[in-house]
Amino acid sequence: MAKLTSRSGGGGPGPRGTHANVKTARGRSNASQRWLARQLNDPYVKAAQAAGWRSRAAFKLLELDERFKLLKPGQRVVDLGAAPGGWTQVAMRTLGDGGEVVALDLLPMDVVAGAKILQGDFQDEAVEAAVLAALGGPADLVLSDMAPNTTGHSSTDHLRIIDLAELALDFAIKVLAPGGGFVAKVFQGGSEKDMLDRLRAHFTKVQHAKPPSSRKESSELYVVATGFRA
Repeated sequence: MAKLTSRSGGGGPGPRGTHANVKTARGRSNASQRWLARQLNDPYVKAAQAAGWRSRAAFKLLELDERFKLLKPGQRVVDLGAAPGGWTQVAMRTLGDGGEVVALDLLPMDVVAGAKILQGDFQDEAVEAAVLAALGGPADLVLSDMAPNTTGHSSTDHLRIIDLAELALDFAIKVLAPGGGFVAKVFQGGSEKDMLDRLRAHFTKVQHAKPPSSRKESSELYVVATGFRA
């Protein structure tokens, strides 16, 4: 696991503790029991709780930032699909008072100190205008940890998440400042050729990464594009 710097506001999980067993409850499906057991025994879940992060996903952004140096003080950042707010917390702690973070989600989200939280669909032109107004100018970085509800059918799930990533890219192209960056979740198989072609046309560097905190059994990857060509 990549070493996390002190400016990121928290380190990775320590050694695994005692394994917790989940008692079977009436009405609880096998799938939900497995999910609960995984949560109870996940060192990143425990570390997130100890560090005050709202979700274990915070470590994914911490690790991506450690590798790609995405977050810098004073930036304007948009966090798409932000709820429950783990990535927004990481961005705010890194950017400091001089930065602006606008968190957007279809669902309501609790306040994150210093961040501007909007509720709506980023495909709506009025919402796009509201994001830019809240930022006070073009964005330096657009983040998307959005993922669809999975069906268990890998091809279908892959197409669904690529569609979301494409929509996030459409938004990023509209709001990014020259030199800006874009991060979006995809599934293994990487980005589709059409999306990669678009990314390479608009950014100087495009890479895929799987953060150490991403579960080994998960097919998720992140596409990281930097050096936006306006």
